[in-house]
Amino acid sequence: MIEKLLVPTDGSETSRKAAKYAFSLAALSGGSVTLLSVINRDLFIGKPTIPATMTPTHIVESLEDFLRQAAEQDMQELEKLGGQKGVGTRQVIRYGHPVEEIIKEAEREKADLIVMGSHGKSALNAAVLGSVTFGVIHTDTKIPVLIVRRS
Repeated sequence: MIEKLLVPTDGSETSRKAAKYAFSLAALSGGSVTLLSVINRDLFIGKPTIPATMTPTHIVESLEDFLRQAAEQDMQELEKLGGQKGVGTRQVIRYGHPVEEIIKEAEREKADLIVMGSHGKSALNAAVLGSVTFGVIHTDTKIPVLIVRRS
């Protein structure tokens, strides 16, 4: 039975679509959903900042703080969707390599299923499948992965 679902999210429409699938599955099985956002610190070379005009608070802030706020906001919106279906939701933010952190979290949570979008916001998409999704399905784990197409 599918009781624990893990949904990696990056704020993209495809990850939102994957979360909707996960909430529907969890509602049918009486399960719960863990929403996971992974912030890749490898991208923070030289402590980059975001201009004040692009931030909600209109002050210059670090890229890491900006990405964390965006992840929190995205997961709060998704959690509302889960609440509408009566599904218990947990939010997790991790730092590191997305593929590794997704697998670690799935194993830590003892997830029955990983539900993720075929493509995300990454600028480094593979030709056929998103690079993070490709990495997750090609990692040696016994946890099944459901891929939700973007179209």
